[in-house]
Amino acid sequence: MDQTRKQVNQQTQQLVKEWNGGKTKNLAKVGQMLSQLKIGLTQVSFLPTSPVDAVTLKQDLILARDVLEIGCLHSVASRDTQSFERYICQLKTYYFDYRDHLEASAYMYQILGLNLLRLLSQNRVADFHTELELLPASEIASNVYISHPVCLEQWLMEGRYNKVFESKGNVPAASYCFFLETLLNTIRVEIAGCLESAYERMTIPEAVKVLLFNSTQELQAFVQKEGKPWKTEGKDVLFGGRKEDKGLEKVPALQLMAQTISYARELEMIV
Repeated sequence: MDQTRKQVNQQTQQLVKEWNGGKTKNLAKVGQMLSQLKIGLTQVSFLPTSPVDAVTLKQDLILARDVLEIGCLHSVASRDTQSFERYICQLKTYYFDYRDHLEASAYMYQILGLNLLRLLSQNRVADFHTELELLPASEIASNVYISHPVCLEQWLMEGRYNKVFESKGNVPAASYCFFLETLLNTIRVEIAGCLESAYERMTIPEAVKVLLFNSTQELQAFVQKEGKPWKTEGKDVLFGGRKEDKGLEKVPALQLMAQTISYARELEMIV
């Protein structure tokens, strides 16, 4: 076991060296090293189940945590959301269940902030708040890695989408850009769905503005990527979403209003 632990430790050092080697990381090589290390970690105290002394336990926990943290950051760099989700599920055990055995990692709040941003980008607001409850209130308010996604969530709830888009130039780490891009695309898809339901047509400049694009070319690329049945007619863009509603029975708004007022009067008389 000692020989195995020594070998895993050497492989981890090589992984860290490769990951910190510079801006032009060999992501394929790092991925291969991570795959080998995950197998090696199962032969030591990856998630300790056998009794070991306190010093060895701590060393094993730090070793596994370092590998999983690089796995998270590698997943983001590789634009692999599913891989990131698997790594963060394992990593939270070291952050929260073993917090009494380990000092906080330098990457802890960056990765937890990334996870919050991932949940926002997937429109999983309830899960976002569940994860937020695990964090100390002091860190939520003061830690830049956590306050960034918290502000984004607040702006989303307020409908201040322009603030969300402006945050592209003020991310706490370069790794945040991937999930932020996903979030921005999610917002545009939601806005586009609203446009299809509310309008039959709109001028192209207005559509560019509402969808927070910088040019007509960006709008055209979005329409093509999302497979939208939109067409251009002169200076207007025609949405294809409302034609299906023409055969539906219209809501008798005035009749419903009269009934509601009548119910309110009767309730007032009873009270």
